[in-house]
Amino acid sequence: MPTKREQFVQTMRARLLGTGMRELRDERGLTLKYVAAYLGVEFSTLARYERAEWPFRRDHVMALLDVYGVFDESERQKLLTLAQDAWRIDQWEQDGHTGAASLTVVNHWWLQERAVELRVYAAMFIPPLLWTRDYAEAVIRATSGPQAHPSKVDSLVQQCLDRQRVLDDKPEKRLTVFMEEHVLRKPIGGRAVLRQQLEHLVRVVERPHVKVRLVPPANWHAGMYGTFTLCEMERPYPPVVLLEHLGGRLALEAHAAENYREAFEHISGIALDTEDSLKLIADEALA
Repeated sequence: MPTKREQFVQTMRARLLGTGMRELRDERGLTLKYVAAYLGVEFSTLARYERAEWPFRRDHVMALLDVYGVFDESERQKLLTLAQDAWRIDQWEQDGHTGAASLTVVNHWWLQERAVELRVYAAMFIPPLLWTRDYAEAVIRATSGPQAHPSKVDSLVQQCLDRQRVLDDKPEKRLTVFMEEHVLRKPIGGRAVLRQQLEHLVRVVERPHVKVRLVPPANWHAGMYGTFTLCEMERPYPPVVLLEHLGGRLALEAHAAENYREAFEHISGIALDTEDSLKLIADEALA
């Protein structure tokens, strides 16, 4: 763990911990000054902890959980582990994992909600933030496996649709999608479902803060390793890249995300412009 403040990258784990500790203090009606005096630190220091400008010390978290009356063992362990791992800029979450370690993984949707801009490279299908219900059901049913209960699929579909509200945030959250052209022709859910999805896509990109640009075939670029979502966070937080596949989800922060930022800029140089992309999407919807 870093020993000097200038070495600390303001990580998402530290932010999640700071947010959680501030909420606990507010719920108890305690002031920064009161709690700082209890810890024996300046109240400005405690404020920096809560803003994740510097990570909470584990012993401070333990002491404050007693003050805040948090005695549930799983909740205490979650916050203490976040304090211990606050310096880490990578995190891996396995699908279906329910152990204590999973409690300390920052939820991908929590990250996307807090980003000021989302940059998505879509290699295989249209990104979830732009799905229709039928397209979402087709993708989720296929990736959940034949044993998935219909109620689980329905729940996941509804969660996905609910999370699309992030595009209605104020101020508007910018979304830029670079999508491989062949995705327009993959009949996920059948041709009727795909046509409906493409028509929806045409309507969505009419919103000024949503852009979709197509990547023509036979263009080699760094993003060809697979789909990713780059979250540009508000300053001073560094970028976070999110990677998903059947085994789970991976998040990389700060310098670990820079390769993906560079890949996105590279793709920008070879993708069609928004006008040509929109025309191609509309033509495919009518095909």
